[in-house]
Amino acid sequence: MNKTVLITGASKGIGKACVEVFQKNGYSVVAPMRKEMDLLNTISIQSYLDNLNQDIDVLVNNAGINPLAIIGEIDFRSAHELLNTNFWAPVMLSNFFAPKMKQRGFGRIVNVSSIWSGVTKPGRSMYASSKAAINAFTRTAAVEFASSNVLINAVAPGYVNTELTELNNSPEQIEQIKASLPINRLAEPVEIAELIYFLASDKNTFVTGQTIFADGGYSII
Repeated sequence: MNKTVLITGASKGIGKACVEVFQKNGYSVVAPMRKEMDLLNTISIQSYLDNLNQDIDVLVNNAGINPLAIIGEIDFRSAHELLNTNFWAPVMLSNFFAPKMKQRGFGRIVNVSSIWSGVTKPGRSMYASSKAAINAFTRTAAVEFASSNVLINAVAPGYVNTELTELNNSPEQIEQIKASLPINRLAEPVEIAELIYFLASDKNTFVTGQTIFADGGYSII
């Protein structure tokens, strides 16, 4: 039976690669655009969910933003937008879909976290906090739904060759980052997408509640 995956933030980067990987493996993909479901707006999210007339077997909470700000210079409007996108929207979507997956006896949720949930750099206090929170939510959700064959995990990418990485790092900084990684390069979005796909697929029958760091060795040196 064909399965359906809902992917947020699917227009570029890791999300776009996820769309391609899931479609290649025969999944039907639902990828709402911002005009359909604005993750900054709980009313917009609920309206989208209320009008969604199909079962979702897999949820990939990929959308995320990362405005940088040193403590003491945090803009709290931006911080609220970051937390709404990176944490509250995945919680709201999981809260809606996980019980329905439980009723059907199958479901997979993959939350896209970040290496900054485990290590950090200046300017990333809000982003790191949002991703650490999603890791904690993932663990608890996994415990609550594991007995119903609903497996819930997080993937924490390191430096990936995406627009977000280019936005927050100059070309010179990116070259320095590559040289500092044990693997000596950035990840390509498809490499992260393939890991997400495994966790979301029928091949994953036992892994749940984990945050898997896919960072080319960055967090172990």
